[in-house]
Amino acid sequence: MMLRAYLKAVATAVCASAFALLSPASASADPVKDIQATARVLTFLENDLGARVVIGVVFDPARSESVAEKNAIIAAIGDGYSVGRLTVVGKPMEAGAIHGVKVIFVTHGVDFAAVGAETRAKRIIVVGSDFACVRSGACAIGIATDPTVQIVVNRNALAAAGAALKAAFRMMIHEI
Repeated sequence: MMLRAYLKAVATAVCASAFALLSPASASADPVKDIQATARVLTFLENDLGARVVIGVVFDPARSESVAEKNAIIAAIGDGYSVGRLTVVGKPMEAGAIHGVKVIFVTHGVDFAAVGAETRAKRIIVVGSDFACVRSGACAIGIATDPTVQIVVNRNALAAAGAALKAAFRMMIHEI
């Protein structure tokens, strides 16, 4: 009888652990890989951003996960992260104070709807690792690198930012 109760408890714990691992909410983000993938995606834009691109890393100072992600991204970029002839430089920016950049990366915990509204008129390319941001149209590009690389592009949001991806690259991504 005790063995049956023990096995049932173990089975319940294993099922709960497996469910947590398979749940999209529990997927761990790797901001270093995400920003590296972002830099690579920028090299596939039809419109040239130049050899040096400042990426605004938008964060919410009231949300610890947002600040931690911003810190990891800024540290990963360092003095500049180069991919081919493109070098990206990070510039921390609080949501609501976005200016002077052509591209931003939205960290977790930021109100992406407000950021989308703020950046739309400024024609800024918005990138994030939350695919809900892309589905809503606030982000033009969604990038997730853990456990595998996934790139989702909102075609209308990207066009509204005045950008387009090269046809060869579009065949390798998911567009909505």
